[in-house]
Amino acid sequence: MTELRYTGAEIAAVVAARSVEDNKVVFTGTGLPLMAMALAQRLYAPNLVIVFEGGQVQPILSGKYTPFSPNDIRAGYKAVMLASTTDVLCLMQRGHVDYGFISGAQIDQYGNVNTSFIGDYRKPKVRLPGSGGANDIASLASKVIIITRHEKRRFVEKVDFITSPGNVDEKGREYHGLIFGKPLLIITGLAVMDYHPELKRVRLKALHPGVTLEQVLDNMGFKPIIPDKIEVTKPPTEEELRILREMDPEGRWVEHPK
Repeated sequence: MTELRYTGAEIAAVVAARSVEDNKVVFTGTGLPLMAMALAQRLYAPNLVIVFEGGQVQPILSGKYTPFSPNDIRAGYKAVMLASTTDVLCLMQRGHVDYGFISGAQIDQYGNVNTSFIGDYRKPKVRLPGSGGANDIASLASKVIIITRHEKRRFVEKVDFITSPGNVDEKGREYHGLIFGKPLLIITGLAVMDYHPELKRVRLKALHPGVTLEQVLDNMGFKPIIPDKIEVTKPPTEEELRILREMDPEGRWVEHPK
């Protein structure tokens, strides 16, 4: 039997799709999170309520109508509601969102995310797009999942700016007034990480098949907590990869093997 070939982006999307349960409400954005939730809706959670910042509530994300962004008209295909951004953000304020997906240019050892700027505030090296709805998601969604590329420049000991809070610091979210939600997972093309319940720091949870601990550590600017036992994720199935590639044939969001 021929071994399936897949990229880091593909296994990250697959693991994210497996991470949500049916009949849950998920607030997601564009790119990998969108592909992951479309896959989840197709295979594992047909009653998944997907919410976009553009105001679409519970659309059907079939392969034929895969949107390219939350403001793409296809993101509203068969949606039960086309609301305003304010309306859908209020769903989180009322505690109705079970999972929120975000990404970031910088992620630190406490799961804080920076999407504002790199470098000094007054003279930054790079200006980034800012929060959008990410701060709302990170602050208010019941469980927050980060999905991102695994690069050393992304995983830093301390972010240059906290755009979207994780655990903030060793004192934890509640100490800083964040009484809702919690950071749950960080999913990358190399591994899955969670958070130590007492220390509040990022902890390695699982490696993807064929990935070594050294590969993960070499691509991080800080050392995560290493448990005594590290799990190995299940590789993508042929069906999961087929659906992902049908939804994104050009590899715009989920890079395919070359």
